[in-house]
Amino acid sequence: MHTYTSELPFTTESGETIQRLTLAYCTYGNYVPGQSKVVWICHALTANADVADWWPSLVGEGKAINPHDYFIVCVNIPGSCYGSTGPLSINPLTGEPYYGSFPLFTIRDMVQSFILLRRHLGIEQIHLLAGGSMGGYQCIEWAIAEPARIANMLLVATSARESAWGIAIHTAQRNAIETDPTFGQLKNDAGAAGLKTARMIGMLTYRSYEAFVQTQADADERIHNFSASSYMHYQGEKLVNRFNAYTYHALTRSMDSHNAGRGRGGVAAALGQITARTLCIGITTDMLCPVAEQREIAAHVPGAVFIEMQSPFGHDGFLVEGEKIGELFLNWMKQ
Repeated sequence: MHTYTSELPFTTESGETIQRLTLAYCTYGNYVPGQSKVVWICHALTANADVADWWPSLVGEGKAINPHDYFIVCVNIPGSCYGSTGPLSINPLTGEPYYGSFPLFTIRDMVQSFILLRRHLGIEQIHLLAGGSMGGYQCIEWAIAEPARIANMLLVATSARESAWGIAIHTAQRNAIETDPTFGQLKNDAGAAGLKTARMIGMLTYRSYEAFVQTQADADERIHNFSASSYMHYQGEKLVNRFNAYTYHALTRSMDSHNAGRGRGGVAAALGQITARTLCIGITTDMLCPVAEQREIAAHVPGAVFIEMQSPFGHDGFLVEGEKIGELFLNWMKQ
């Protein structure tokens, strides 16, 4: 893991200033200026910079995105709790963690911070920009912000703007966190019970009806202690043990801010500015970012290819089905 700290204060899209912006990032392979093919991967809501850990079926030795073939970069997004500046970071103006005072960091702000790091690393061209879900939001924004620097783009289970459906889900999740009486206290574990509930709400949108029935249905005729209930509690507690309520609250607001067409004449006009050769993959059972949203992207990005991938895993298929995605990606790259 590496870190980069900007020498200048960072002003967000909403006009707030972060005096000391730090980005934590991982690289794989060796970078040779002017020779290396750079793959920059953007991560989703609760992931981190170690892409080989959370996307192992797509990134790594012998996989579709192999560090022997590419110089791979992944940055922990600002607002997260895995090394980049976020709600748990110290505000240099107060000497205390930001917690609830951490400013709104839009998807567009995230991309501007990535551009600072790109320049710091001396990277002029990105051979492939890739991401799923919220990671795809970042890719789209970047491909619009610096079209000449992005040669190819892989988007999975994502959209050009956050939908009313997505905003409604995030609002319910934040309400669950805000209802926790400890949320607002100036401590790292504040809002933990609310975060657990927020994660459980999220799980209902990450997986599909088919996935829950196939994996969590009980074979016997029990009347309590259902497998599906245990699974939901397990997933909630698992996130609480590795994440933070202030961070989750902040990042869902970041997701709500996503609108590639803001200030650009609308989504269609904005997507029309992208020059990267683009593959957009949708998942048949995805209820969070349904295939209609990927079809919209492909319809307006010049020359984009859309593929609908069969999977029972819903939105989480972008993580679970890495091998399928890798095969589709490699076939597309050969064309």
